[in-house]
Amino acid sequence: MAEVAPFPAPDKGSASRAAANAMSAPPETAVASRPRDPRLDFYRGIAMFIILSAHIPGNRWGSWIPARFGFSDATEIFVFCSGMASAIAFGGSFARNGWWMGTARVAYRCWQVFWAHIGLFFFLAMSMAALDLYGGFDKSYIGSLNLHRFFSNTTQQIVGIFTLTYVPNYFDILPMYLVVLALMPAVMGVRKAGRWAVACLCIALWLLANPYMIGMGPDGLSLPAEPWSEREWFFNPFGWQLLFFTGFAFMSGWLPKPPVSRTLAVLAVAFLVFSMPFGSWKVFSWLNAAAPDLGETIRPAWRITDEWREKTDFGLLRYMHFLSLAYLAWLVAGENGQNLVARGTSVISRTWATVITLITKVGQQSLAVFVASMALARFIGAVLDQTDRSITVTAAANLAGFALIIGCAYGAAWFKSQPWRRKR
Repeated sequence: MAEVAPFPAPDKGSASRAAANAMSAPPETAVASRPRDPRLDFYRGIAMFIILSAHIPGNRWGSWIPARFGFSDATEIFVFCSGMASAIAFGGSFARNGWWMGTARVAYRCWQVFWAHIGLFFFLAMSMAALDLYGGFDKSYIGSLNLHRFFSNTTQQIVGIFTLTYVPNYFDILPMYLVVLALMPAVMGVRKAGRWAVACLCIALWLLANPYMIGMGPDGLSLPAEPWSEREWFFNPFGWQLLFFTGFAFMSGWLPKPPVSRTLAVLAVAFLVFSMPFGSWKVFSWLNAAAPDLGETIRPAWRITDEWREKTDFGLLRYMHFLSLAYLAWLVAGENGQNLVARGTSVISRTWATVITLITKVGQQSLAVFVASMALARFIGAVLDQTDRSITVTAAANLAGFALIIGCAYGAAWFKSQPWRRKR
């Protein structure tokens, strides 16, 4: 197989080497920001569509998302690609302007993510309350998000919302992303001691979140999710930072590109296929129905691998599963994403080009689209509650949701361009 640029490599072949040099160069000699990798936005866009379908309550399509067939899911795509995007957006700031200005740049982004989280929570809390008050439905939509304690003890919980000591399950991705972003200045500071220092820091934090890996028991480093119980954040940032900084390291050139190998591709496929019964209850039930004896043999492995595939602390099997998927996705995309570019003037080519353009646009505006999709999913679920949830109705609801987040992406891009400031 001919050698191609790795999935995390930027568009220009020498850009990753230039980025690595820039990280150690003084600010006045640091290279300019690199262009966005088209593969980054394409795959992150796919994650946004999956996340929308996954969060629509009772959605038939949710039974066929990648999470139902393996250890990892769209969350891994989002976090890994966010790490890659952060290397472009923030890595250059550290290189050109020094540690303090780079830290200020990250702090500004954390500020944006924090208020996106606050806005999403209060908008949905208000919306669910409005549905309960004026909708006349038998179902409690406040209860569907487990927000009864917020409304019954608002004085305490509103403090928890703003201090991130109260993180309801549905609102847990952005807080995790915020904390991981906040770790970036520490990682960039340690980077001055060398790449291995960064690796040791990230692995040490991950092991603290997953102490069973070194025989230290089940309780690891985590953050409390609510004051009335011992529940922790559903996405432990100290575990998930490993995946984020893996993407960051690839895009920064700290990690070398993986070799293009047919053997590696076959091993990746084999791992994905043979892990299905262990990572997916759906696949296990199919296997158990087809071969009960084999199913009973595999069943104990569910208990054995429980911690290793655990989502909250980002278990090792999830990491391996996602890296296998990412390697295959990189091979499929081709050098600089050349396989994602439609060629020719046929109807199929033009249609494919349109699909690529729409998915990429969604990936470029991932924060705005994510916030919109989390709110939109609840409204689509409320609409579906008033139907028979037939195949046709469910398909129409999902496709309408896809159209709306595409519109959100284009709207966010338009506002970011600040067209009112352009000269005639």
